[in-house]
This record gives sequence, structure tokens and C-alpha cells, in this order.
Amino acid sequence: MRKLYAIGIGAGDPEHLTVQAIDRLNRVDVFFVLDKGSEKADLVRLRQEILDRYVTREYRVVLASDPPRDRTPADYRAAVADWHAARAEVYESLIRSSLGPSESGAFLVWGDPSLYDSTIALIEAVLARGNVAFEYEVVPGISSISALVARHRTTMNQIGRAVQLTTGRRLASGWPDGVDDVFVLLDAHTTFDRYVDEGLHIFWGAYVGTPHEILRSGPLTSDLAEEIRQVRAEARQRHGWIMDTCLLRRPAP
Repeated sequence: MRKLYAIGIGAGDPEHLTVQAIDRLNRVDVFFVLDKGSEKADLVRLRQEILDRYVTREYRVVLASDPPRDRTPADYRAAVADWHAARAEVYESLIRSSLGPSESGAFLVWGDPSLYDSTIALIEAVLARGNVAFEYEVVPGISSISALVARHRTTMNQIGRAVQLTTGRRLASGWPDGVDDVFVLLDAHTTFDRYVDEGLHIFWGAYVGTPHEILRSGPLTSDLAEEIRQVRAEARQRHGWIMDTCLLRRPAP
């Protein structure tokens, strides 16, 4: 039986890998990597650095192009569904063509496979098609939000208070009820701008755990918001891509 692993590799620092992750890396025959183009070559390079550092057995790396995604769709959910279907086709093709009947393969997942990532859903979609049989295991990793709060030396929530993970798209419709700490993931439109001078504190980070890491924190004033917008835009232009997140905190009464 083929065996597949979805291995969380952390937020960017090779030292984020757990002992369990390193153990599973050394059981793998084939590593599947989706190439997102020259702009995000750093993500492929980091995965190779991890393999060079931790894997002591023979292995193969199989690259495939990540299907393009419409970033400005009229129907967001439909566009994401179409993208996931295209990616599931790629996953199935990789497994069928490059993984032998008794071999183990792996997808190295940025951060944690359970957080803001489609790998588990895509693996399940491939299994549901019924064209290829395999078993799989998920190995957790250090998530972007775990790395963010650690770098800022704070916690995810305040004592006895609720915390929520959301997107900029959803936060734009209003602050969630009954929540004092909100993580905003991949907020391309800096939705935190809407909450300037409302008594919030922001902990923001980009490329957390990588040599390009940028951190900013403090009361969410218009000056700090403008600084983050400017730093973010400059970094995106310089590197060709950006992955950032922030924690917005309303101090508990």
C-alpha cells in the first residue's frame, strides 16, 4: 500500500521542525513539491534546504506546476473550488505516476497542515475519486500564528477571553462578537486600517521565521498602520511575494 505524509515544516525556520517531522522525512521515498513560479522560488528553496539538512536516506523530489488561481474573481468561493479541483488533479497525477505501490511520498506543508491550508482536503479529494489507493498521515507543524506570538513574546489570547482566526475578507464586515483577540491571516488589503484609533493593539509579522522576517507591534494608531502598509508594500516589491499575519487585540476590561 502506498503511504502519503502531509508534514508540517513550520513557518520558515528549519529549526521549527519537530522530532516527529524529521522521523517521517526519513521514511519518505518521494517528496512532491508544487512550484509556484519564480516569484516564490524561496518556498521551493527552503524545502530543499530542509531535506538537505535532515534527510539521511536516498530520496527523489518531483516538481509540478501549481495551477494558476484567479486572485480577483467575481465569485470567490467558486474560484477557490475550481482551483482546488485543479490542484486535486495534480495531486492524483503525482501519486499515480511517481509513487510506486509500496513507496512513501510526502507533501511538505508550510506551517501546520491544519491551519489555513488545503493539503488535507486535497488528499481526501483524491481518495474520494477512487482512482488510486493509499493511506496517509498528518504531521503537525509550528503554525504562522504560533511563530508570530512567540516572536512578539505574547500569547494567543488573554486570560479567560476568546480568540478567533479569520481572514481580511471577513473582518472587513465587522469585528466578531464576543472576541477580544483576532488573528488575521494573509490580509492583502490591510483590513486592520478599518480599526485604527479604536483602542486596539496590533502584533504584525511578515516572513516570520525566515531571514526576511519583519515585525511591528504597538497601539494601532494611524502612524503605525501607515508604517506597516509601507513596509509591507516595499517588502512585497523587493521579494515578489509576501506572507504575513497579525494579531489584533482589544485589551480586556
